[in-house]
Amino acid sequence: MKGRTGFQGDLSRRAAEGRKMNRELPELRYNEAGLIPCIVQDSQTREVLMMAWMDAEALQRTRETRTMWFWSRSRSELWNKGATSGNVQNLVELRYDCDCDTLLALVEPAGPACHTGSVSCFYRSLPPTGQP
Repeated sequence: MKGRTGFQGDLSRRAAEGRKMNRELPELRYNEAGLIPCIVQDSQTREVLMMAWMDAEALQRTRETRTMWFWSRSRSELWNKGATSGNVQNLVELRYDCDCDTLLALVEPAGPACHTGSVSCFYRSLPPTGQP
């Protein structure tokens, strides 16, 4: 993990990249850390596979390579989904929501999305506690 100085440098870099990307896609709204959430969905089954964060560079790489790239907040680095596991996600279409602050990536997955081996990271349920 990077020290505080490295973290601040990453924030500054991501913020600058976000401003550059905003010149190309001005409607996209990154958070104060220069990140935007990306929901990943199977283009065929429409199952939600995962959610991960993107910075401007991850978004650019995703659009250029048509494979999914994300920003790891815990490791403070870019990562290409499936680069080590082989479970690549090939981009079919990239959408953004009405508030311009969330991305939706429709993908063709080459394997499970979750590090646990589950098809989706959303395999657990949280039951409601109130009366219907």
